[in-house]
This record gives sequence, structure tokens and C-alpha cells, in this order.
Amino acid sequence: MINYFKMAYRNLGRHRRRSVLSGLALALGTALLMFIAAFFQGEMRSSMETTLRLNTGHIQVQDADYDPDKLSVAWEYLIENPEQAAAQIEALDQVQAATPRLFASGIISAADESIGVQIMGIVPDSSANDPYRDGIVSGEFLTADDREGIVIGLPLAESLGLKVGGQLNLLVNTSEGNVDEQKFIVRGIFSTGTTAYDKGIVFLPLAKAQAFSGAQNHASMIFILLKDREQADAVAAAIQGPGYQVKTWTELNELLVLVNDFSNAYLSIINLIILGVTATVIVNTLLMSVFERTREIGILTAIGMKGRQVISLFLAEASLLAVGGITVGSLAGWALSAYYSKVGIYFGDLGMSNDMIIQDRIYTILTLDSAVNLIVTAFLITVLASLYPARMASRMEPVEALHGAK
Repeated sequence: MINYFKMAYRNLGRHRRRSVLSGLALALGTALLMFIAAFFQGEMRSSMETTLRLNTGHIQVQDADYDPDKLSVAWEYLIENPEQAAAQIEALDQVQAATPRLFASGIISAADESIGVQIMGIVPDSSANDPYRDGIVSGEFLTADDREGIVIGLPLAESLGLKVGGQLNLLVNTSEGNVDEQKFIVRGIFSTGTTAYDKGIVFLPLAKAQAFSGAQNHASMIFILLKDREQADAVAAAIQGPGYQVKTWTELNELLVLVNDFSNAYLSIINLIILGVTATVIVNTLLMSVFERTREIGILTAIGMKGRQVISLFLAEASLLAVGGITVGSLAGWALSAYYSKVGIYFGDLGMSNDMIIQDRIYTILTLDSAVNLIVTAFLITVLASLYPARMASRMEPVEALHGAK
């Protein structure tokens, strides 16, 4: 076997430029695929984690008749005494945080500008609000007893020309179907790195939001974060109760879960297309080698080399090209992925829906499984593609090969 690789190495060295270009094509394909895999993984993981942290949580407890799309604060659609229920849920071992939240639709006006927003009443001290508390870029976060303060997103503050200490008017649809308006002072400005989300939501302390909207001691939901999201079904089963609907993160993010599943299949198709193109380059190199070495192949078969040995020789050449190209490509792809895992790729405001939140900057994530699968797949496809020229060489008749080479 070692002799085959020695001969293969010597044969590839006959046309070094062609061999290097073929290996380079495979290296570029491998590096590109490794980076694409890291990008897809980073995008999907970031979207999932961001959506869970900011929007849905791992579990939500709502009134049986509550419709999150309407943002109604009518009592019949809300949970009564939510803080008591949240405390009982948070006492479960699997639960990291459980906190009531009240949602209402409103309009912010400052100077001559008005913008529709979603008002979220929160319990400021809850760890579920860490993404907003840690994202404060100016000012400070809310306190539970603040009756005049509001926290807004950085894009919203910039569009309205507001700074910490500035005043704004906030209109809200109340539980009785009326509209109420009050002035608030901007206590803090936050950024979660998701422009579409930050420009459409404002925060009030839960008690103030309840009084302002007329919801009183009611909340839209109990927002629950778990220590392990895979425990969602078990925890949801434990907190089921009459008059409530309990939804897990998979139910709340059906589209996101579906996109995540399809992304793996989509990535596999891209892999096959790119590897197919690069494998074609290797096949072309070996085919040219077959035609150039017709006389040599004829002599080898004439002195007793069997067809399977000829095949082994060409497979050895393909293996050397594959190992060299894939090694260089893997190192380049890993370096590229590592770089963008630190600095990220900025896309700006990609938009947001209730089903998927995408951050402005995507950080690549290259997993060991993805890298190994890609390397093995690239090697196998390259070697399998070389079977065609190898079999062509092995089927040459000695006399015809010698005659055809003249």
C-alpha cells in the first residue's frame, strides 16, 4: 500500500501546477462549506436563544381565552394575582425564573413624532429581565416603586430624539376600552443588539402598568425560564390548571423549530452541490492524467499489474489530493469561523416577527460534529468521484493502450 502512495505522489508531482490548482479548488470548497456551516449554526442558535430570552421564554402560562396578538388588558383575558402563582412556579427545582408580565398596546409621542409601541409591565428585580438590565447603555433600569419612569430602546430613543431624563407622552388602551395618556421620564435606554425588537417595546414597572392600563392585579402571562429547556414538557405538565393554557417553547416557536430543522437539510444540499463541483475538478485532473499516461498504463498492465491495482493507484492519487486540499481548507475554514465568532457579521435591522427574532450581528459557531462530518463527507465524495477515471484506466487493454499512445 505504501508503494501505491509513493507512486501516486510521484505522479502528482509530474504536473505540480495542475495538482496544486486541483487541491486548491478542494481547499476553497472545504473552507467555504465550513464557514457556511458555522454561519448557519450561529444564526439559528442566536435566533433561538434570542427569541427565547426576549420573547417567549421556555414556558408561558396564560388565561385560557388570552390572545397574544390582540394585547387586550380586559380582566376576563388576564391572570388574576399573578405574583402569587409566579412564586409557586419559581419554587420548582427545574425553574430558573418565573415572573408575571403585562402587555398592552400604546403610542409614544415626543415633540412632533408619534410611534406605536408595545408596553411591557415587568417585575424589575426578576432575573428574567437580565437581557434588558445588562443592555442598559445610558441611565439606569427601573425600580418596582417607580411611578414616573420608563425604559426605552436605543433605536426608539434615537428616532424620537430622546435622552435619559427626557419626557414623553404615552397613550394606552385601557381594560375598559378607553384611552389614557400620561407623561413619563426616560430613566434608561437599553439595547439588546436587535434593532427591530428594541424600537418597538417600552418597559414600565408591573404595578405602574397595571394601574395605568386599568388591569389592576392582573397580568397577561407568567413568563418562565428553565435551567434546562428540555424539561419544558415535564414542568408544563406539573403546572397545568383549569382556566389556564400552558405552552412550551416548542409550541410557541413552531416556525422557528421548523426552520431550524429545514436548515440542516438545506445545508446538506449546499454541501453536496459545492463538493460536487470541487470533486469534478479532481475527476478532470485524473482523467487528464489517464489520457497522458496511456502508454504507461499499457506497460504496467503488460508486465502483470492487475486492474484492481491500477484502480488502487489512481485512488491513492485522489486520496493524496483530498487529504492535502481538505487539510488546507479545514484550517482556513476554522480560522475564518474563529475570527467571525469574535467580531461577528453585521447585517443591521433584518426585521422581526413574533415567531423569529434575529440579532443585528451574527456570530459564527463551528461545532466539532459539523467540522468532522464535513471533512469525512468531502473526503468520501472526492474518492468516490475518482472511481470513474480509475476504472477507465483499469479497463485499458495493454495492446490497445500501447497502440493508442503512439
